[in-house]
Amino acid sequence: MINKKFTNTDIVLIDIIGFSRNSSREQLEIITYLTRSYSKMIRTLLNNSQMSFSKMIEGIVPTGDGFYCILNPRLKGYGVILGLNFIYFSELISKRNKDFAGVKVAVHTGEISPFTDILGHTNYIGDGLNDCARYLQIKNVSPAALIASKDAFDSFEKWLSFHPDFEELMIERELKRSSLQEFEDKHGKIRATYLVWLRHSGIINPPNINFNSLLM
Repeated sequence: MINKKFTNTDIVLIDIIGFSRNSSREQLEIITYLTRSYSKMIRTLLNNSQMSFSKMIEGIVPTGDGFYCILNPRLKGYGVILGLNFIYFSELISKRNKDFAGVKVAVHTGEISPFTDILGHTNYIGDGLNDCARYLQIKNVSPAALIASKDAFDSFEKWLSFHPDFEELMIERELKRSSLQEFEDKHGKIRATYLVWLRHSGIINPPNINFNSLLM
């Protein structure tokens, strides 16, 4: 039976910089190390916020040189912070691994739908995934900056309005954004985006199940 239900949520796309230029052995070493490191980061976030994996993340979709991280719709708006977490953690990893040049991260709020693939696993499809990938086309972006679609940043601002403690934290960490930028993607569609970064970066946990903020 086909699932025709689409959900609107945050999608975080992590793309490993220069991954295809590495040898097969180097690619395996990098992806293995990153998988372990990101798993540790996510487990820490979940433990600190007293959440199960499914309450934070709807699903993970590998791309070959990275992955999509689909948030639980209940946390729509947190995607910008999760993307900044990945960037911060990746900067720490790049200092320890000379073959790892960092990641490029894009966040978009859009529609996705789960389906059962040929192996019987849950996978995802939807315009949200395709649209999110288009934002990686932006060139000359610092690895410290997050690429956030206008839709994702609008979701983020709305989410902050319901979480004043996180809004205060963003002020304290000096969240910065560029002016709204527009570009034409490879299909001729005009996209609007912000570049977002923290002057004082660090890992920021999601709100816990009682919607209280916790900070590492």
